[in-house]
Amino acid sequence: MARVTVEDCIDKVENRFELVLLASHRARQISQGEQITIDRDNDKNPVVALREIADETLSPGDLKEALIHSLQKHVEVDEPEADLPAIGGQSEDARETELVQEEAVAFDRMSEEDLLAGIEGLVPPEKNDDF
Repeated sequence: MARVTVEDCIDKVENRFELVLLASHRARQISQGEQITIDRDNDKNPVVALREIADETLSPGDLKEALIHSLQKHVEVDEPEADLPAIGGQSEDARETELVQEEAVAFDRMSEEDLLAGIEGLVPPEKNDDF
C-alpha cells in the first residue's frame, strides 16, 4: 500500500498550509458522514482526504468554497444590481422605479412627534404570575 505524502498533493494545492486546511476540512466532512470518492483501503479519514486531493477526485476550489461556507456566520445574499442609466440619461422605466422606491422610503419614515405619540399610546402588558 502506497502512503500519501504532502508531495503527492503539492502540485494540486501549492500552499502547504492551505493543503492542510483543505484536507482537515475534508476529513471532518467524511467523519460527519459524507460519501468518499475513492476506495478507503482501511485508511483513516485524513489519509482518505489527502488521497482524494492527490487523485483529483475533488476540486481544491470546491473544497475551499465549502471550508469558507462552513466558517461563515452570516451569509450574504447576492442581490441583482440596479440597471445602469443609458448614455443619454435614465430610461423611463428607471425613473418610474426610482419614484416608487422614494415613495416606499417616504412611507417608512416617521417624524419624532409621531413616534413619541405612538409610544405614549402603548399599553403595558398585563402582569402574569407565571414568570
